[in-house]
Amino acid sequence: MWRRKPARETPQEAAATAARPAAPPATALTIDAMGRKCPIPIIMLADQINAVGLGAVVAVLADDPAAFTDIPAWCRLKSHEHVASYELPQGGWSIHVRRNY
Repeated sequence: MWRRKPARETPQEAAATAARPAAPPATALTIDAMGRKCPIPIIMLADQINAVGLGAVVAVLADDPAAFTDIPAWCRLKSHEHVASYELPQGGWSIHVRRNY
């Protein structure tokens, strides 16, 4: 007996799905570093990440372009997880970090 092949996504449907922003995870702490230049957002994150439980997500709000690349690099260096970075409507980013230890 023959079986019908499952429908495949067209390239347009795949692009539309990829373009939809994922919902940001719930955060245990939000650090407002808007208007602060690097390395201040990283210093603020390093100082406050131990205030949340293991596996909790910290959101760092920053508008300095260096923070957009430096915070994920800090996560790799310190073995924390860079969950994602979300663009904010007023400018800047919400950079989400999960505490691993």
